[in-house]
Amino acid sequence: MLKQRTLKQSIRTTGVGLHSGVKVTLALHPAAPDTGIVFRRSDLSPPVTIPVNALQVTDTRMASTLEQDGARVATVEHLMSALAGLGIDNVLIEVSAAEIPIMDGSAGTFVYLLQQAGIEEQAAPKQFIRVLKPVEVKDGDKWAKLEPHFGFKTRFGIKFNHPAIDATGQFVEMDFSQHSYVREVARARTFGFMQEVEALRNAGLAKGGSFENAIVMDEDRILNSEGLRYDDEFAKHKILDAIGDLYLAGKPLLASYSAWKSGHALNNQLLRALLADPQAYDLVHFDQEAKAPVDYASAGLSTTALSY
Repeated sequence: MLKQRTLKQSIRTTGVGLHSGVKVTLALHPAAPDTGIVFRRSDLSPPVTIPVNALQVTDTRMASTLEQDGARVATVEHLMSALAGLGIDNVLIEVSAAEIPIMDGSAGTFVYLLQQAGIEEQAAPKQFIRVLKPVEVKDGDKWAKLEPHFGFKTRFGIKFNHPAIDATGQFVEMDFSQHSYVREVARARTFGFMQEVEALRNAGLAKGGSFENAIVMDEDRILNSEGLRYDDEFAKHKILDAIGDLYLAGKPLLASYSAWKSGHALNNQLLRALLADPQAYDLVHFDQEAKAPVDYASAGLSTTALSY
């Protein structure tokens, strides 16, 4: 049986919210089978619990935000991406503010934390959302699509008309039966433009952004002294975000995801369109691990340790 997974022990870290600029304490705890991924705002009295659910995404400006009973948890996508990449089904995420800390701007720090906590299998079958027919959403020239596939693969294209981005890979295709999430995706950082900083901060966003947690560009070039981590880091970060956004369905997908210029809003619209059509998906598990997709047969999208 392909089993559900949780953490072996709790682990804790601190950081700063990308948009709020507020110091945040984050604690990840093991959870029982069939709990799913649950956020808890420990700073509220009484604390508010927010189970992961695509229908509870209420804000997609520059990040994905979950909300329940007036309590919000923003910028969840990088942590959700790490959880998807390591195949973790059940975890309680305790956070001391309204935003998950940005850490280094990628999912790499979260992957490292999860690996340090350790991952263990549980005596319950791992469930998947299997896509049965194509589902697509569009916004102008932007689009995102899910199609049936026995496993998980992604195709993503970007276009920013910026010299520094145009000089890198604009299109990335990854089949996770052949590619490693941890090695090839997890360390791709978020990015932004100096000329947009003032407008974002006036809108209450990007208050915690810095060279330590983002790729920063002026009108012509990358300003970070260390340069890029991948030759196609911009497109790979979009894949990283999409994996996190799609995991807000609450279960891993058996699907092919493809997109052109998509973002958090369109990714969430895609999930909502899928879940609104009972003919478009079903729930499956695998009684024999050998019959599961190679992508998920031993863990999530990769079992390779992350090293810096």
